[in-house]
Amino acid sequence: MTAMPRRQSPGLPSRQQILDFIAQSDQPAGKREIARAFGLSAQDKIALKALLKDMADEGLIDSAPGRAFHRMGGVPKVTVLRIVDVDGDQPIAVPESWQAETPPPRLRVQERGRRSALGPGDRILARTEEKGAGWIAHPMKKLARGEELVLGVLHAEGDRLWLKPVDKREKRDWPVSDAGEAEPGDLVLAEKTGRPPRMTVKVSERLGDPFAPRSFSLIAIHKHGIPNAFAVETIEEAERVAALPLGDGREDLRALPIVAIDPADARDHDDAVWAAPDDDPANPGGFRAIVAIADVSFYVRPGGRLDKEARKRGNSVYFPDRVVPMLPETLSANMCSLKAGQDRAAMACHLTISKDGKLVAWRFTRALVRIAANIAYEDAQAAIDGDLVGDPFPRELVEGALRPLWACWAALARARDAREPLDLDLPERRVVLDEKGRILSVAPRERLDAHRLIEDYMIAANVAAAKALEAKKAEVMYRVHEPPSREKLVALKDYLKTFGVEFALGQVIRPATFNQLLARIGEDVDFRPQVMEQVLRSQTQAYYAPRNAGHFGLALGSYAHFTSPIRRYADLIVHRSLVGAYGLDPDAKATRLTAEDAAAMERLGTAISQAERRAMEAERETIDRYVAAYLATHVGDLMDTRITGVQSFGFFATVEGLGGDGLVPVSTLGAERFRYDEAAQALEGEESGDRYTPGMKLKLRLVEANPISGSLRFELAEGASHMPVRRGGKDRRVMGRRGRPGNIRHQGRGR
Repeated sequence: MTAMPRRQSPGLPSRQQILDFIAQSDQPAGKREIARAFGLSAQDKIALKALLKDMADEGLIDSAPGRAFHRMGGVPKVTVLRIVDVDGDQPIAVPESWQAETPPPRLRVQERGRRSALGPGDRILARTEEKGAGWIAHPMKKLARGEELVLGVLHAEGDRLWLKPVDKREKRDWPVSDAGEAEPGDLVLAEKTGRPPRMTVKVSERLGDPFAPRSFSLIAIHKHGIPNAFAVETIEEAERVAALPLGDGREDLRALPIVAIDPADARDHDDAVWAAPDDDPANPGGFRAIVAIADVSFYVRPGGRLDKEARKRGNSVYFPDRVVPMLPETLSANMCSLKAGQDRAAMACHLTISKDGKLVAWRFTRALVRIAANIAYEDAQAAIDGDLVGDPFPRELVEGALRPLWACWAALARARDAREPLDLDLPERRVVLDEKGRILSVAPRERLDAHRLIEDYMIAANVAAAKALEAKKAEVMYRVHEPPSREKLVALKDYLKTFGVEFALGQVIRPATFNQLLARIGEDVDFRPQVMEQVLRSQTQAYYAPRNAGHFGLALGSYAHFTSPIRRYADLIVHRSLVGAYGLDPDAKATRLTAEDAAAMERLGTAISQAERRAMEAERETIDRYVAAYLATHVGDLMDTRITGVQSFGFFATVEGLGGDGLVPVSTLGAERFRYDEAAQALEGEESGDRYTPGMKLKLRLVEANPISGSLRFELAEGASHMPVRRGGKDRRVMGRRGRPGNIRHQGRGR
């Protein structure tokens, strides 16, 4: 039953007068401001409160935090906004809290005196105004990004609910003031409320069972704010462009046996390769090769919804159980995926390669391809090794496609060996799931010649793309990897000294310097893996930028990412620049790099570099959660471990061959007092002289494995076969501060 409106006092303003005042006020309009504006008496103020409640019940007005009122469906004069997109250089925001049944309005944010300071995910306190048919926001203050949101699992203690955060860095549980419909055991997003020391959390979103199969990646997606759903309009645009004819004027390469070699479980195929001996007498013993890349720039055009969404995401994110793609599946897994036997639009990089593997010449075309076969790495390797010839690998495919690829790769490998890029053979962990998402195994990923072959072809194409754009003085989004800083080199020198290994700082540091260091140490030395990890930590973080600083790790002077436009926005920018620089039809004018994007390359590079780091963090944390879930059934077992870091409160160890860092608290090391030697990064017993240092191998008992946070906890095993290092003993090995490898992200096909 609808409540009858209260009879209005003669001194009160009308509903329309209140609405007009709220709309015209240049400041937040609360009950006090309305009463002052209309000169209301104390008695009228009581009636005003009731009238405002009626207006809210009738859907005429709504209130924002702080009890300022605004027209229902409108936006408060001052409110918190979240940036959700960037249109050119202008951020687009939506109200962080929106209670109306209509979709939240999109506000154009006008930044004063600074450009591109805000990006997706940022939060601002802003003054708003309605202009014409749209809304404008004027930032007053940038707020902490996502600081108010906590991702965790609800649990009950007595009659109270608590939230246990999934982030390992959160050391406390939060009391829950409002759980909504969530129940103990649910994974939830919650908002911090109140002020220290009496802060609580209020559940804002219920995500479900955190232990259900495929939930671990969902945790990372929500924790890092990774966009994982496409708007209906974006999907509709993808379906429209997928139906576009491939266009006239493409180079027809369908007669060539071009093959795509990918992981067995690949969801998209954005590159394929072909090679043959060069019959040009001017290039004796050389080769011709083609690296065919999905022509994503033909479908994803500047300024469209697809482009804006791809830019916001920056890259695809790969988890063991799912992919969060940069582009909708209509494109990423269909029209832009190079599938065997189907005509596809491609950007073709034609390479002329000398007998010693040097790039002699290159050219780029928009082409039409029909892939001869999609081959898994393992199958391609088996075919070359002679273990897999016959159906489904006919001899003509092996002899006509694979063997020429391997012959050309032998030349590329000679060129790679000559320039001596950084060679760190650190294994990746591979999580294998069954059809229901349950963990079957966690093991290092096998590294085959087939992997190295594809990587070297992709590197060659990436170099050619950078040099082709430089030749035209066109915009290049470089993949930059700078040399290590002196501070990191000094830390590496001090670390190596603890192994008795000398490292001179006066020399010119090249990638080969580190390769030679590892060669001196030898293949069979116990501490070799620790040294490789420390060398990796000494490297700088690779990033994207329009200014070239070379790629130190690959020992290359010019390098750009060109080979994965389905999953990296940086590659799409390079494709567009090539289209414009070389007038590559069809539709060169509509698909080239725009002047606006050319002017914003610095900002674009920063944004996609940040998106890449976000993806790296999310992927790594998810693997840790899967490892913890896999080990949860082994709590109480003894594990072969290696110490990876030492702090005053204990040391961290990883399970050999599996990964996952676990803490051994110093309180569990025994009754004696342990002194932390900061210079040596060691824990030493004051009475026994027992020392625990990075690199030590020992058996530990697993006492806790938390799949939600991905954390492990170990204890020393009574009677276990390990001996702590004694003071004065030979083993005084030391490692730097605790940290994970990750300074150079392995980009797979061309880093």
